[in-house]
Amino acid sequence: MAGPAEGDAPVLRLRGRVLCGPDDVRDEVWVVGGRVSLTRPGGLDAQTVEGVVLPGLVDAHCHIGLDRHGVVDEATQWRQAVTDRDAGSLLIRDAGSPADTRWIDDHADLPRMIRAGRHIARTRRYIRGIGHEVEPENLPACVAREAARGDGWVKLVGDWIDRDLGDLAPCWPADALRAAIATAHAAGARVTAHCFGEDCLPDLLAAGIDCIEHACGLTEATRAEAARRTVAIVPTLVNIATFPQLAAGGEERFPVWAAHLRALHARRRDTVAAAYEAGVPVYVGTDAGGSLPHGLVAQEVAELVAAGLPAAAAVDAACWAARAWLGRPGLHEGAGADLVVYDADPRDDVSVLARPRLVVLRGRPLG
Repeated sequence: MAGPAEGDAPVLRLRGRVLCGPDDVRDEVWVVGGRVSLTRPGGLDAQTVEGVVLPGLVDAHCHIGLDRHGVVDEATQWRQAVTDRDAGSLLIRDAGSPADTRWIDDHADLPRMIRAGRHIARTRRYIRGIGHEVEPENLPACVAREAARGDGWVKLVGDWIDRDLGDLAPCWPADALRAAIATAHAAGARVTAHCFGEDCLPDLLAAGIDCIEHACGLTEATRAEAARRTVAIVPTLVNIATFPQLAAGGEERFPVWAAHLRALHARRRDTVAAAYEAGVPVYVGTDAGGSLPHGLVAQEVAELVAAGLPAAAAVDAACWAARAWLGRPGLHEGAGADLVVYDADPRDDVSVLARPRLVVLRGRPLG
């Protein structure tokens, strides 16, 4: 059954430090009818919530509906969504999945989701059963279908291991990418792409890609081009941390690929720091689902800090800036009240994000 409606939510008085924006800190904000009010309502009894209040965090690369074996049932999807919610992730961009998760939208106690449709991969160039597998001449038509299926995003697999080469290699020729991305943009959708290595990036950037997932293959040239075009990256450093294990598993059959993964892993933090310093927009995503568990948003923010981002910037990448990028409100007048309460300001110590004291979703305190 669906959870309670926003209009049934209690009146809340949020007191302490309410971080409506990075530079918009208020002593008091109200929640009425499940929505944010920046002015005190008259004549209403309110429940007071005290602490440091942030808009619900964003996991901009997450796969509800998948685990290491493929698509999971609705009961497992529920548990995944609840795990992300309880970690403070109240807005999730599901960056590709064959699972039908639309039922989640009917549940007011589960995170809000933005879907990118199903991965679109080159034939035999991705994890079997996860993406559509097409050849270049069919890429624009497949993109059109997934643009209609998603929530304003399409996900391409930009590179994957080429078994003949024994290493990562681009999946698509430049003309196919140009046609596909133009098709998505004409349909009002943005395009993101899985990219581990270096070689796929020039053609994707030239074709007008909007976002790069992982992006551990950025070079000085592609970093500058991404900054010039304001192409965002979602580094998923908690996923890139698994590269040594992946390399060990494929070493015997694909030694060049294994060495490449280790090299990308070794410079992962320097790559992200250089991108941030160059002005590339950086957002938080965990790549939960598949081989990783859900609920890792705090760990990913901590990884960005370990890479050299200031704590305030790393929190922004999971909060206000991420919401603006995805076109979703934060704690603005009239916005749905999705927020997390902490005992201290995570911009002073990002480890605070791992200990949310209270989650409020659609104006209703949970837990």
